Amino acid sequence: MLATPAAAQTPGSPQSTTLRGGTIAITGGTVAIGDGSQPIEGGTVVMSNGRIVAAGRGVAVPAGAQVIDATGKWVAAGMVSAPTDLSLVDSEGVRESSDVRARETPFNAALDVSVAVNPNSIKLANERVLGVTRALIAPSAGNSVFAGQGAVIDLAADPDAVTRARAFQFAELGEDGGQNAGGTRPAAYAMLKDAFAQAQDYRRNPAAFDGRSRDSLLKRADAEVLVKVLDGAMPLLVHVERASDIRSVLGLTTDYPRLKLVLVGVAEGWMVAREIAAARVPVIAQALADLPASFEQVAATESNAGRMRAAGVQVALASTGASGGDHVLRQFAGNLVAITRVPGHTGLDWGQAFAAITSGPAEALGMGADFGSLRAGRRADVVLWDGDPLELSSAPVSVWIDGVAQPMRSRQTDLRDRYLTPTEGALPKAYERR
Repeated sequence: MLATPAAAQTPGSPQSTTLRGGTIAITGGTVAIGDGSQPIEGGTVVMSNGRIVAAGRGVAVPAGAQVIDATGKWVAAGMVSAPTDLSLVDSEGVRESSDVRARETPFNAALDVSVAVNPNSIKLANERVLGVTRALIAPSAGNSVFAGQGAVIDLAADPDAVTRARAFQFAELGEDGGQNAGGTRPAAYAMLKDAFAQAQDYRRNPAAFDGRSRDSLLKRADAEVLVKVLDGAMPLLVHVERASDIRSVLGLTTDYPRLKLVLVGVAEGWMVAREIAAARVPVIAQALADLPASFEQVAATESNAGRMRAAGVQVALASTGASGGDHVLRQFAGNLVAITRVPGHTGLDWGQAFAAITSGPAEALGMGADFGSLRAGRRADVVLWDGDPLELSSAPVSVWIDGVAQPMRSRQTDLRDRYLTPTEGALPKAYERR
C-alpha cells in the first residue's frame, strides 16, 4: 500500500513557511535533482523567490536563509503528471462533473481546457500531499481527431493554478482516432490532413475563409489554433499505440516539417524505437503495460520504456491508465528500476526513471528550463521525503510549489484521521438494534 503522509504540522515546521520571497536551504539530505543524474548523498537545496538557486553537494547556505535539516531524508523534484484530467473531473462516471470530452460541439482544436480548471478540486490536494506538484492536463477527443488545447497547471493550494494555458494540442489517432473520424484509420488521417489544409487556406486568406457557416467542416477558431500547430508554435501531442500508427505519425513531419510532435501511449514503441529516436520525437509512454487492453497494444511489454531509452528516445512516463491516482507514477518508475534485475527485461536506472516522472514531461513540451527538476533557475517545486521517493514505503514530509510550502492535508487524510480511532457515541436510530 502507498504510505500516508504525515498528518500534523507543528509550529516551526517547513509547512508554516508560506512566504514565496524567503530563502530556504534544505541541508544534509539525499538530493534527487530529476535531470537524469543519480541521487546525491549529503546534499543541499537552496530556493529563493520561488526558484531553485542551487542543488547538490557542497552548495553554500546563504546568510539569513531558513535552514531545514534533512538528514536521513530525501529532497527531490516534484513529480509531473502527464497527460491527466486533474482539475477537470470532480467525480468519475458523472458526466455533469467532467469537462474532459465535448461530444456535441462544432469546435475541436480550439477547445481550451484552461478555462475549466478547478483549483479547489479534491483530487489536487490528494495528489499534492503524495508528491505531485505539476501536471499536463489534456482533453479527450469527442467527435474529431483533435481534442483541443491542453494546459500546464500546478497543484498548489491557491486559486491561480494555470502555469501555461493553451500549452499544447492533443490529438487521437489509431483506434480511437479512427472511431471519432467515422470508423477507420484512413478516415482519421483524411480528417487530420483536411483540417491542416484548411488551416493553411485560412493562413493565406483569412477574409475568404468560411469557417462560420453551419456546413463548414472547420471553424475559424479551430483553423487559428491549427496554424500554430503547423508552425511549431504549439506542440502536438498524439496518442498512438501500434507500431504502424507510430510510423504513420512520424511520417507527418515530411509534409509538415515544423510540427513539434510528442507521442503519447506508444505501447509498441520498442518495435520502432530507432525510428522515433532518429526523428528526435519525445514520448510520454505508459509504463509496465504488458497485457494488451486493445488490438493496437498486442505487442506491449514491460521493457518498452527501457528499450526505447536504450535506443536514444527521450522517454517520460504517462499517468494514462493509472487506476490508483496520478501519484502512482513513482510506482511505475520504481518498477522500471526493479526490472533491470530481471533476466531478459530492460528497464531504467534510478536517475533515468526519476527524470521520467519529473523533468521528462516538461522537456517533452520544451518547458524543461522552467520546471521539472532542481536545476538552478527552475520553479521551486520541491518534495521532502522520509525515504527513497521510488520506494512505496516512503512518504512526503513537506511539499513546496513555486517556493511556497503547501498544507499537508487532503480529504483523504481528513477522513483517515476522523475514523482512525473511532469513539463510541450516539448513533442514528437506524443503527440501533431492536
